[in-house]
Amino acid sequence: MSDDERQIRTLITRWADAVHRGDLDTVLDQHAEDLVMYDVPAPHEGIRGLAAYRATWPPFFVWQAQGARFDLDTLHVTAGPDVAYAHALVRCGTPEELAECPSLRLRLTFGLRKEDGRWLIAHEHHSFPHD
Repeated sequence: MSDDERQIRTLITRWADAVHRGDLDTVLDQHAEDLVMYDVPAPHEGIRGLAAYRATWPPFFVWQAQGARFDLDTLHVTAGPDVAYAHALVRCGTPEELAECPSLRLRLTFGLRKEDGRWLIAHEHHSFPHD
C-alpha cells in the first residue's frame, strides 16, 4: 500500500467514525469547497458546495441518534499522484432494518484530489441497492 493510499484510508476511516459519532466539524474536514455529492435522500440531482453538504448532515444525525448504525465494513482505495478514488460498504440502518436484511450495505464512492500536498474529498456518492 502506498503512502497516499494510507493517507486516504485514514481520512475516510476518520470521516466514517465522525459520521458515527455525529461530529459535524470532523465530517466536513478535508472536503473541497466545490464538493459534489449524490446522496440517498433528495435532492436527487445532488448537492454542490461545502455549505450544502453541511446542511445534509443534521437530519441524518437525528435519525442516527434514534439507534441507527453507521459502521464502515469494507474500504478499497486507489491513488495516483494527485487524483484518487475509493469505494466502501457501510452497515447503515436501524436495528430493525438490519435484522430484516442483515446483508444490507450502504454503498459509498469517493473522488479525491490532492491540493498543496493534502487529500480532499471532491465527490461523494451514497446509495443503497434497489431491489
